[in-house]
Order: sequence, then C-alpha cells, then structure tokens
Amino acid sequence: MKLSTKGRYGLRAMIDLAIHSKENQVSIKSISERQEISENYLERIIALLKKAGYVKSTRGAQGGYMLTKKPDQISVGNILRALEGDLNPVDCSLINDEKVCSESGLCVTKFVWKRISDSINDVVDNISLQDLVNEQVEIDKSQASR
Repeated sequence: MKLSTKGRYGLRAMIDLAIHSKENQVSIKSISERQEISENYLERIIALLKKAGYVKSTRGAQGGYMLTKKPDQISVGNILRALEGDLNPVDCSLINDEKVCSESGLCVTKFVWKRISDSINDVVDNISLQDLVNEQVEIDKSQASR
C-alpha cells in the first residue's frame, strides 16, 4: 500500500499546525514555507481536513487555521482516512463489509487481506498526532545541539 502525497503532506501539515497553532492561527503560507508544499495543493488538503472536522479556520488579517481537538485526540488513522479514504490494501467484501462477493466462498486470500488491513488500521489508530509532535520536538532538539 502506498499513500499519496495528499496523505503524506496532510500529515506533515497537521504536525505543523499542532506545533504552531497553540496560541495563534496559522496561515497556509507559513505552513507551505516550512513544509515546502505548494500553497494551492495545501489549501485542497486543509479543506479536506476541515470538512472532516479536524481543522477550523478564521478569516481576516489575523486569521488562519487551528486544530479543532487536542493533538492527543487525533490519530494518524483519523488524518489518513480523511485524506485517503479507507486504508484497505485491496477491495474485498470481507474487509469492506460488503454483503455479496461472487468469490467469497472460494477465496482463501481474503484472510490475508483482512489481517493486513487490521494491522495497518491498528498501527495508525494507535499513533496520535501528539506522538508525532513529541518526535518532532526531539528531532528539533537534536538538530539544535549540533
């Protein structure tokens, strides 16, 4: 399974927001500059995150974006699903809760896809945005001491 740039950049943008929006709104331009992501593309990503309820915006000179929840209340899985859709490795009725699949009675590989899907979801659902912020802070400290 490969994530698109939408998922990868969106996760970076959310980490950036979590770090920089504690006291003030954060502009798309500032995120774009720090993360080296096109402003236009970032606007589309942020719109999806806003629609999913993880980001809110304020218009005006002092406007910008903020998280709607604390970083420890947002999982990597929440973010990736908002941007990528489901994280299943294949379309399979066992994973997608579809009622009918003409091959389901004969398909042995469905158990493989289910285990992969469960593993992916378990990992991303158990990493919070706060965990990533903490990792970033440690990296920044390490870089500053060099």
